[in-house]
Amino acid sequence: MKFRGALYLVLLLMTSGIFYAAYSPEDFPPGDKDSVIIQTMMRNLEKYHYKPLKIDDDFSERAYDFYLNDVDGSRLFFTQEDVDQLAPYRLMIDDQINAGTYDFFNAVQERMTAAVDKTAGIYTEILTAPFALERGGDITLRVEDDSEWTKNDQQLRQYWEDYLKRDILNQIVSKVEENEKNDSLTVKPTPEELEVDIREKTLERYVKWTKRMREGKLSIKRSQYLNALTSMFDPHTSYYRPRDKESFDIRFSGRLEGIGATLQTDDSYTKVTSLVVGGPAWKGKELEVDDMIMSVRQGGKDTITDIKDMAVEDVVTYIRGKKGTTVVLKVKKPDGAVQEISIVRDVVVIDDSYARSLIVSGKTEEEKIGYINLPSFYADFQNKDGRFSAKDIKVEIEKLKEQRVDGIILDLRNNGGGSLRDVVDMTGFFIPEGPVVQVAGRGGQKEVLRDKDDDVVYDGPLVVLVNQYSASASEIIAAALQDYNRAVIVGSTSTFGKGTVQRFIDLDRTIPGRSEVKPLGSVKLTMQKFYRINGGSTQLRGVVPDIILPDSRSLLETGERQQTAPLEWTSIDPAKYSQDVYNINFMDELKQRSASRVADNGTFQRIEENAKRVKKQSDRNTYPLALSEYQTLIRAAKTEAEMYDDLFDDVVNPGVLNLEVDLEPIIQDESKTARNDDFKKGVGKDVYIQEAINILSDMQELAK
Repeated sequence: MKFRGALYLVLLLMTSGIFYAAYSPEDFPPGDKDSVIIQTMMRNLEKYHYKPLKIDDDFSERAYDFYLNDVDGSRLFFTQEDVDQLAPYRLMIDDQINAGTYDFFNAVQERMTAAVDKTAGIYTEILTAPFALERGGDITLRVEDDSEWTKNDQQLRQYWEDYLKRDILNQIVSKVEENEKNDSLTVKPTPEELEVDIREKTLERYVKWTKRMREGKLSIKRSQYLNALTSMFDPHTSYYRPRDKESFDIRFSGRLEGIGATLQTDDSYTKVTSLVVGGPAWKGKELEVDDMIMSVRQGGKDTITDIKDMAVEDVVTYIRGKKGTTVVLKVKKPDGAVQEISIVRDVVVIDDSYARSLIVSGKTEEEKIGYINLPSFYADFQNKDGRFSAKDIKVEIEKLKEQRVDGIILDLRNNGGGSLRDVVDMTGFFIPEGPVVQVAGRGGQKEVLRDKDDDVVYDGPLVVLVNQYSASASEIIAAALQDYNRAVIVGSTSTFGKGTVQRFIDLDRTIPGRSEVKPLGSVKLTMQKFYRINGGSTQLRGVVPDIILPDSRSLLETGERQQTAPLEWTSIDPAKYSQDVYNINFMDELKQRSASRVADNGTFQRIEENAKRVKKQSDRNTYPLALSEYQTLIRAAKTEAEMYDDLFDDVVNPGVLNLEVDLEPIIQDESKTARNDDFKKGVGKDVYIQEAINILSDMQELAK
């Protein structure tokens, strides 16, 4: 299965450089707003992308297949007959791009509208009649891009019947298990009795689902099409509507101004699904999860905005606002009570996305280890007081040095990357002046990005934890410290393998004039590849850790290789590099000692066993359609999974403490206290951190 935005992977080069216009004044893109967007986007890709493509029939065929798979990857709407009707467009998309038209997109949307109406009729008819729960047969889910389309409407209806049957069986099995554990339920409903209620609720759920599909904003659907085109260049080149870019900036910086609530559409209104702990709504104690927002009013104004049938992204624009301003929400509580709630907006800091540190007891009573967790290489370029990951990491290192730690663990697991500038600065904290990463652009122009400060912030033993979801900037620092022989890289078989650099281009800035069609949005495009200082690339191959530990997801196919149209692996000449801060000349002994411990560690052995179970479950796509057989399958899978539920229940790192300097703000805020307790518990039960501590102890011993 191809990844489509499931992971937040990015390496951004943030500079103040200005792009020249992609058009000369006499060559303004013609047409309406949508025509200007597609033409401007594609010309910018042609001009600036690392590896521009020829927009020809081959491009058209690939984009055609990708977009249809993206629109209906589950094969629930289109049949082969539908696809055949769209086939004339297979070689026409390139011509439409050049003309600034959306004929193929419009044809797909028209056919999808008809398909949604058709399938709504199919599932309604199916769900109005009882299922024969013990009818045999099975279903093979069509979940891969290369799955065949059903041939015609008759086969589509059969697939829907099997698809819904499996859905109903799954819910019945779950409900039966829930009832079995409910001692207060004296009379247990039969599966046939459960089927009636579940089937009715399932119909309601599917009706709401298709309603959302019908009412989906055309701009979002058009953006999906534009991103099908950008995906032909590489997996990390994307089109962003202005609102999408705003959301990206919030995630990248870790802060926003608003009330701190997560919303989603529910029927005609917008429901509160979660509150950011510590945010304005959470502190006010009036707005609660499951409240339905009916209208919005700005503080001090009489105008009320009725948000019925409004898309969530539009509702958010009325609720977000500058710090210190007030928004008044009219909400309906779950009990039916209607209430007006005033909330003063504030800066909502998503502090779990920032660097945090702890002190952990070492292998011996005398040893004290510093632990730093970095979720992303964040950078807030939009605010003068914004947070930057490199600055924050330096602060954490200095605090740990004051505690005279015997070693530091830098945890980059699940870190999808971020700011290139910050990763270069951060690597420099552990080495003297020298190259960190090489960046090569289109045409082979090479630049060596260097740490220019010969000051070394930390010169002691260092372990860097990574996994298969450590990507981009995480791979740069891991590769550099590995090449310098400065740190021991520990983790799963390989990191993600994203070795490319992206930059945002504001499309408005690339064409003068045409104010009547702006804003056009932005394009994030791949402009460069980065290379290790040893000359190799992390693209596709990632960084192979010095010490590989068992991982429950190690047998799954993940990473850059599984994405659409990844750029190839290449290499360039190495840079000149050396360091005399801390050289690891006993790596073989470290590996042997770690391997011996892992072999004797029951948890790691069970993790290896669990990896096989996870792989087997991931590969399963065929299910029986008789209740008894389905129940046997699900219960067996659950029983097998439960064997590993306690993998991380034991405390293996008992001495986990906050630094004293961090305690006061934590104690004063109950939300921070709760999050901090969870953070420490997780570290205390983490067997990977335990092995990192053991490795640091070995480093201390062997260095002597």
